[in-house]
Amino acid sequence: MINLIDMKKFFYLLILPAFLFSSCGAALRQPVNTTPAQYTLSLNLAQLPPSNIYINLDYGIRLNVLDKRANEMVLNRFDANAMTLKPVVSTYPDVKSFVSESMKQYMQTMGFNLDADINTDYMLQIGITQYQISYLSGMGWVGTVCFEMQIYDENRTQVYPNTAITGRSSIMANFSDVANASKALNDAYVNALKDIDWNRVAYFLKRADSPAGEKNKQVTGSGDTALEHTIIRWYIDSAPKGADVYWRVVSSTPDVKNTNQLYLGTTPYESTESFDIKGLTFNNSGDVQIEISCEKSGYSPQRKRFNVRQAIEQKEISTKFNLIEE
Repeated sequence: MINLIDMKKFFYLLILPAFLFSSCGAALRQPVNTTPAQYTLSLNLAQLPPSNIYINLDYGIRLNVLDKRANEMVLNRFDANAMTLKPVVSTYPDVKSFVSESMKQYMQTMGFNLDADINTDYMLQIGITQYQISYLSGMGWVGTVCFEMQIYDENRTQVYPNTAITGRSSIMANFSDVANASKALNDAYVNALKDIDWNRVAYFLKRADSPAGEKNKQVTGSGDTALEHTIIRWYIDSAPKGADVYWRVVSSTPDVKNTNQLYLGTTPYESTESFDIKGLTFNNSGDVQIEISCEKSGYSPQRKRFNVRQAIEQKEISTKFNLIEE
């Protein structure tokens, strides 16, 4: 006959395996670490470009960095051990500050003149669209940096279309190797900088050899346009000589204002001068005229007009007035 003590032992032996199996199964389903690891990636400019390759440019440039990331999380994908939680990743310094300062250093090393003159500087606008790393099984750490860039002239007119810039880098390493995660991201950033067509950027900052190469660049009076560096020969004569010569601007474009008469000298008048007509561009020069007046006591005043586009192309304003007695 089975006593009460034997029945209790039998009961414990019956439920113990089930309890142990249930506990082990729960343990297998739980991650080893219930708190995700936290990593801070150090951002740095891993490589500098060749120095002083753009030191003879005529115009300066300003850098404007915008953070346009739809997802500001630095860690994108994390394909690691199923037992490992996705870590929390941040950067030092923050992405926008780092890109602003390091890209300036990169450009200055190449010889670009940053923040030279707000009236004539072009503007390079960089929009950060992606700045992330991922850990992928079989590949290790993969860094991706993407920008969009535009260039604007001194009048903030866009002269370079919206262009996508991408840099990538991968390093085979363990998912807990934070140093190589930083290296992958920093190398991707350098590769993005190399993807920018810096020769094209420099092209806009070089004054053209002729006004036709700067069709829409306006004269501002600062002497930084091809028009202002175009020398025009003036030769005004009259019969009889000794007449007073005046000139004024006659414009049919709102970009250039009409002017009052300005005294040049007496005939024969000869000079070589550059254009300093505010608002003048090569494209609107066909709508602008220079009026030359010739006056002498006892003779009727005479006026002649010269198309500025023709004067630019011929590099000369030359005429003779045959004065008629009053």
